[in-house]
Amino acid sequence: MRLTNRISLIVCLICLPITIHSQNTGADTEMLRERINRFAKTQITYDHSLMDTNQRKVVENLYHAAVIMDSLFLDQVYEENPEIKRELQTQTGEKANLQMELFNIMFGPFDRLDGNKPFYGNNQKPAGANYYPGDMTREEFNRWIEEHPEDEEAFESEYTMIRRRNGDLVAIPYSEYYNERLTEAANYLREAAKFAENPTVKRYLNTRADAFLSNDYYESDMAWMDMEDHLIEVVIGPYEVYEDALFNYKAAFECFITLRDPEESAKVAKFAEYLTEMEQHLPIPEEYKNPDRGSESPIVVAQEVFSAGDTKAGVQTLAFNLPNDERVRKAKGSKKVLLKNVNEAKFDKLLRPIAGKILESQQLEYVTFNAFFDHVLMHEMSHGIGPGYITVDGRETEVRDELKETYSTIEECKADILGMYNNIFMVEKGEYPESMVQETWVTYLAGIFRSARFGIGSAHGAGNAIIFNYFLDKGAYEYDESARTVRVNFDKVYEVTESLATTLLTIQATGDYLGAKELIGTYGVLSPEMETVIAELSGVPVDIRPVYEYQQEMME
Repeated sequence: MRLTNRISLIVCLICLPITIHSQNTGADTEMLRERINRFAKTQITYDHSLMDTNQRKVVENLYHAAVIMDSLFLDQVYEENPEIKRELQTQTGEKANLQMELFNIMFGPFDRLDGNKPFYGNNQKPAGANYYPGDMTREEFNRWIEEHPEDEEAFESEYTMIRRRNGDLVAIPYSEYYNERLTEAANYLREAAKFAENPTVKRYLNTRADAFLSNDYYESDMAWMDMEDHLIEVVIGPYEVYEDALFNYKAAFECFITLRDPEESAKVAKFAEYLTEMEQHLPIPEEYKNPDRGSESPIVVAQEVFSAGDTKAGVQTLAFNLPNDERVRKAKGSKKVLLKNVNEAKFDKLLRPIAGKILESQQLEYVTFNAFFDHVLMHEMSHGIGPGYITVDGRETEVRDELKETYSTIEECKADILGMYNNIFMVEKGEYPESMVQETWVTYLAGIFRSARFGIGSAHGAGNAIIFNYFLDKGAYEYDESARTVRVNFDKVYEVTESLATTLLTIQATGDYLGAKELIGTYGVLSPEMETVIAELSGVPVDIRPVYEYQQEMME
């Protein structure tokens, strides 16, 4: 899982695409410029002194493999993307240049901040992206599995593309469908492994190279969890399922290349020791708790050097919590990686100016970087606790399978609400000062409107909307209609936090799909209060647009 706040709202039927690229009927030049300017260009630097000669060779090869992840994800987003990119590259003029620039930001012709509306051509983005045939419906997919139960595992696999052959639906492994590019990426990983002096890093790179060709990622996910005493923190491959808004089945290719920040990582490592206590502290009955989900949970603070694929499309990632494979989480837990340089950039360029516009002035003093960064930490830790494997009507199953397309929204909302809940728990344990209580509540409230501007059609955005509207409904947040500002009611906020946490965790523990849909339908909406407050933020960038120092060096 990732803390990003993006991806389109889950819908139930793929829109049928109609290819009308040549008409170029998208947004006009001024509108394109405004959309691009929502992203503040930000230099992402790193500490060059951390790497020796061999480590630089490792990163160089990883960078080349990451660029391949960019191309794979571009194909996964939309079938017509390669053709559209070629068209835009051959066109001249300011409008075409702006469309190309926005295309690169969004990884396609659809505005991720505007409900995936097209800015080039008239096509609607298929809910299933390019993972399924463009004319395939949910009903057809489910009917095929019902009539061919032997295909269920392959069809629902995170690592297959669904295509038509002779009128039938078939599942094609990524390793076959993308064989040429994955083979090239695997070669770069093996070359990187030759320069990796750390044996655990070498093992991850080699097993991940093997996974690209075998389509079995389990061993390399286990190897990633076993990496230790290393500087280069890299993850590469298919992970998140947000782009598949039809079923949340298919994983998108991505890559993070980061360098561990030794000093900062040492500070936060101690929180991993509290995971078992956090699980026991959850506000749900004992039978719903999951004490065996995995005790290993390394926490890393890192400097991002380069990112690629799914993580780079539209809104940028603050942190990630991987792997997503419940088998690995059950055995080893998960690893949380916080990208401190990206967090600092977002706090300075986005959250601070947002808070100044929409918070009641008396509460502005409680907006701090520490509270912002610590919530990111607890958000990622909270992905690793709570229900994972569950029993429904006597069946052993997983939460994600039972909640279907609602899973991502419910899981991101859970992680956010538990992020606050567990920060307060850390105050109670004496790990944070008492001042962190008010800072936690107020900084998160300001952060809601940073996230909501990405669109509530994202899993993260919808999760934020649920929290805001639920808290407003229960009196934990208060809205001043005349001033168009919001504030935290400190007397009610903890009680309401606990109440929503219980609701979300119970939905997950019972696999309550209808309950998830009802909660999202009631609270995961752009309420009038949210809409009014967001309107006050015109002129503030919506997100950063990273300009990677390392990429510039590679292109020189």
